[in-house]
Amino acid sequence: MMMTEEQPIVKDARSWVKAHYEANVSAQYVYHNFQHILDVIKAVHEISEFYEINPQDKEVLLIAAYFHDAGYDQGALGHEDRSKVFMRDFMEKHQQSPAAIQVVEGIIEATRPQSQANTLLQKILRDADFSHVGSDQYWDRCSRVRQEILLTKQDFMTEDEWVDFELNFIKSHQFNTDAAFTLYEAKKQKNIKRLKKYRKRVKKANKLEKEDSGQKKKKKKKNRSELELKQINLGRGVETMFRTTYRTHLSLSSIADNKANIMLSINAIIISIVVSSLVPRFTDNPKLILPTMILLSVCLAALVFAILSTRPKVTEGTFSREDIKEKRSNLLFFGNFYGMDIEDFHWGMMQMIKDSDFLYSSMTRDLYYLGVVLAKKYQYLRICYGIFMYGLIVSVLAFAIAYLT
Repeated sequence: MMMTEEQPIVKDARSWVKAHYEANVSAQYVYHNFQHILDVIKAVHEISEFYEINPQDKEVLLIAAYFHDAGYDQGALGHEDRSKVFMRDFMEKHQQSPAAIQVVEGIIEATRPQSQANTLLQKILRDADFSHVGSDQYWDRCSRVRQEILLTKQDFMTEDEWVDFELNFIKSHQFNTDAAFTLYEAKKQKNIKRLKKYRKRVKKANKLEKEDSGQKKKKKKKNRSELELKQINLGRGVETMFRTTYRTHLSLSSIADNKANIMLSINAIIISIVVSSLVPRFTDNPKLILPTMILLSVCLAALVFAILSTRPKVTEGTFSREDIKEKRSNLLFFGNFYGMDIEDFHWGMMQMIKDSDFLYSSMTRDLYYLGVVLAKKYQYLRICYGIFMYGLIVSVLAFAIAYLT
């Protein structure tokens, strides 16, 4: 009779490893995650069906499969040793014999790339660990390996490097059991052929890209009149871009101010009505006190954030000539120059007009800080409208409860 995962210790191992991955293994390990463990378990069952394995051996094999990558909580380096530590603590708590623990340690050790699989159980888990090379999920799994290397090692591979890396690995890989060879080798050879075809396409695309780059370099030799014409068009395009962006910023700022004014008006009206109509009735109907206070608090909080979104902020308004020479100033916003002398301001403006780089950099800074102010306005408005919307709902419910009771 084949051992299944209905065994209590195997079910406990699955639960322990799943919780361990969720709590301790980084999401950057997009390949060596719990889904990889489930894939290995599935392959272990598939390969084991070809052999007569007694229940005790199947049990330790499944435990090893669940724990073999548990050490990824501290990264890939030396994870097999940490996996064995986790497994040993787990099996000792389940009162397993030292002999069984030693067998599981040997199976986990066999998954180390430079190790050799000697026993049948070790060969089965080693083949199951790399069964994706001969499966329909190969392309998804190898792309996850590439992504994991980038996320955890900051090692970016180009398409050329990635295809060569995969080809070298899959061509050097050999299955240890006849069962795995029967199950996965044919699909593995198909994946190798597909990799080779993809490598040819990548090489061809790179060649075309290099040829196109060479042609572009030749086209850079233009006569002076064409170059001047393009520079004129570029200048006009930049000016149009700045003009459009300024107009958009000012429109959005005007919209934000209008929204703030609406909230100011609405909440001021509500507060005045509540104070004049409901507050005098507290002595006759004390049940109105709580919902009225809630409504007043909501309106007051919304008023505060609406005011914050429209409250002006003025900077110190001074730049030195040294700042202007180093192009660290922005003389296009009044808040930056109102404290300067007229002579310094005029001199700075002349310097900026003469230097197109200085002018464009000043306009770029101005747009950036306009965007920062605009973002803060809309952030306060978002909070204001959120308080008003949800607070009004709570207030209405409070009044309804007060009247019903």
